[in-house]
Amino acid sequence: MTVATLSCITPPFLLTRLLDSDDRDVREAALATLMTTEQLRGERQVRALIAAAVVAAGDGHRSIFDCRHGTVLPSAVLARSEGDGEVADITVNRAFDGLGATRDFYREVFQRRSLDDRGMALLGYVHRGTRYNNAFWDGQQIVFGDGDGRVFSDFTASLDVIAHELGHGVTEHTAALEYHNQSGALNESLSDVAGVMVKQWRLRQTADQAAWLIGAEVFTPQVDADALRSLKAPGTAFDNQLFGRDPQPAHMDGYLDLPDTPEGDHGGVHINSGIPNRAFYLTATGIGGFSWEAPGHIWYEAMRASTPTTDFATFAGTTIRKAEELYGADSRARQAVGEAWEQVGVRVSTTTTAGRG
Repeated sequence: MTVATLSCITPPFLLTRLLDSDDRDVREAALATLMTTEQLRGERQVRALIAAAVVAAGDGHRSIFDCRHGTVLPSAVLARSEGDGEVADITVNRAFDGLGATRDFYREVFQRRSLDDRGMALLGYVHRGTRYNNAFWDGQQIVFGDGDGRVFSDFTASLDVIAHELGHGVTEHTAALEYHNQSGALNESLSDVAGVMVKQWRLRQTADQAAWLIGAEVFTPQVDADALRSLKAPGTAFDNQLFGRDPQPAHMDGYLDLPDTPEGDHGGVHINSGIPNRAFYLTATGIGGFSWEAPGHIWYEAMRASTPTTDFATFAGTTIRKAEELYGADSRARQAVGEAWEQVGVRVSTTTTAGRG
C-alpha cells in the first residue's frame, strides 16, 4: 500500500516571500494558504473515505465537485461527471478536460489505466476556499484554488499544473518516492516531466518547439514571471521584487542542502528538482522529436523500476539501463541520456543504495 503525501504545486518559499509584500491583501492570502497545509494533512484520511464512497474504480471515471469557496470537501457539490456536457462554470470545464487529457495521455502513451493502472476514479475539487493560492494532490483527489486575483490566478488554467499533480498519483503507485531530500526532488521532477509531456502531447509539440515551463498561466498579468519553473533553464522562471530570483539549480554544483522540514521545503524538493528536470530536457532535445516517445518511455520505465529511497545517481543509472534495454546500447537514446546526466553533474550509479534521498 502506498503512502500518500500532500503535494502542492506552489513552492512554500514563494508564499513565504509574499509575507513581505507591501500589499496587505497579498500578505493575508499567502499566510492563509500556508496555514492550511497542516490542516489539510490532517483531513486526508476523512477525504479518502469519502472519495471511495463517491465512485468506484472504473477506467478513470471523472467527477468534478464545486467547493463553493468552502474548505470542507464533503460539503462540495457535484458539478460535472463523466458523460456530462459542458457547464457554465469554465473552471469546472477546465478541470474536467485537464483530468481527461492526463488520463488519455497515460492510456495512449504508456497503456496505463488511470493513475493506479487499475482504472482509479479521478476526482477534482474546484473553488476551494477564498483567495487560495495553491493546487494539491493528496493521494485521492486533486484540489484547486482560484488564486488571490492579485498574484495568482485560477490554477485550472494550466494543463501542466493539472498533469503535474496527477503525476504524483502515478509516482505513488509505482516508485512511491519518499517526499524529502533527493527522493522527494525526484518525486517533484517526475511530476514536472509528466506536466510538460501531457501539454506537449496535447499540442503535438516537438521537444524543440515546446516552452518547457510549468505553470505559465498561474500568475496574473501584472506579475513579471514566466512560470513557476523552467525545465529548459532552471533558475530563470522568475526574477522580480515580489519573489526574488528563481532558486532552482541546473547543476549539482548548485544543489542546496536544506533542512528536512516544511520550512525547508522537505530538503528542497521544489528547488533541487531543477537538476533532474534539466536532465530530462537535455535528453529529449538530444534525441529529438517528441518528448513522450523515447525520452518519456525511458523515464517512465525508470520510475517503475525505482524504490522509495532512490536518489539522483541511482535514478540516472536506471535511465541509462532502460535506454539500453529499450533502444540498444549503441543507440542515440542511450548516448543522449548519458550526456544529459553528465551535463547536470550527476555521477551515475548502478547500485540501488540511496544517497541523500
